[in-house]
Amino acid sequence: MTLLVSLLIAGALLDGAPRPTHFDVKASFTPAKRNGAGEVGVHFVAKDPDVKINEFPPPRLKLERGPATVAVPTRPVAAMKGGESGAAPGHYLDLTLPVTFPVTLDPTTPRGSHDATGTVTYFYCSKREGWCRKGTTEVAFPISVP
Repeated sequence: MTLLVSLLIAGALLDGAPRPTHFDVKASFTPAKRNGAGEVGVHFVAKDPDVKINEFPPPRLKLERGPATVAVPTRPVAAMKGGESGAAPGHYLDLTLPVTFPVTLDPTTPRGSHDATGTVTYFYCSKREGWCRKGTTEVAFPISVP
């Protein structure tokens, strides 16, 4: 009986343990060039070479704090192999390139440096181990308004 209770307690403790992270995720802001939109580049670095990020559904960025808002994309997400926007499952992002998201700055934002935070959501798989998961990572980066 004590063994059963111990196993249940250990299982409950392990269930609340954080999952291992398979990627380092960093974001950076690039200002607009001549009446264009600025962009946020999200860089993924795989900690396991077998784990890949799916092209479809593409990664998403939700900004939570800062002077920028994610613009509705007018072009496919960058870093897709062959530039296919409607890629089938099983196609993966080229992680040597950042995934870019067009952003617009609030015109009333004062000049200077501002902190921005957001959440990147992506889906990734391991063919070797036969699983797929949803990943969510918090990102923070500075935005400089000239």
